[in-house]
Amino acid sequence: MLKVMLLVALATPVSAESLVATRTIRAKSVVAPEDLVLVSAALPGALSDPGQAVGLEARVAIYAGKPIRAGDLGPPTLVERNQLVTLVFLSGGLAISTEGRALARGAEGEEIRVMNLGSRNTVMGRIGPDGAVYVGWNG
Repeated sequence: MLKVMLLVALATPVSAESLVATRTIRAKSVVAPEDLVLVSAALPGALSDPGQAVGLEARVAIYAGKPIRAGDLGPPTLVERNQLVTLVFLSGGLAISTEGRALARGAEGEEIRVMNLGSRNTVMGRIGPDGAVYVGWNG
């Protein structure tokens, strides 16, 4: 009896939806709701909820009709390479800020190298939600 029930359960069609690009989404573009459509198909690795993709940045080009995968997306870039940024050193209650040049691009929370324009020294810092790069800060 158990075998019969198992076969019946496996024979029942499973409906799944997958996110597919409606147009070519270029790398470094932020995904908008009109860039996506849900199709009635279980595509391997494809996201199934538009909320998981909208507002994220495409890391690679995603062509029209192709599935949207989590690995193809990331947080939107706040700092571009060679951009002038505020470089902030925080330690306890002390905060020192100066101007720096980003040596890489990155999103909030990512660590990048920045050249201090005053001293020409290169430091590692974490990009804050305001686009400034923080050194000596663990939060």
